[in-house]
Amino acid sequence: MNDKWEFYLDGSKEWRWRRIASNGRIVGASSQGYFNKSDCIANAMRNGYNG
Repeated sequence: MNDKWEFYLDGSKEWRWRRIASNGRIVGASSQGYFNKSDCIANAMRNGYNG
């Protein structure tokens, strides 16, 4: 699996993640924003991100 993970600040300056499949489609995304990037990464890890 060659999914790409993106971590970004949304319009409210909260961290979010999204998982993008090799075909360019978004196949997962955080359902909430996080004040700390580390909390965002921890949530992504619970959803398959392995750094």
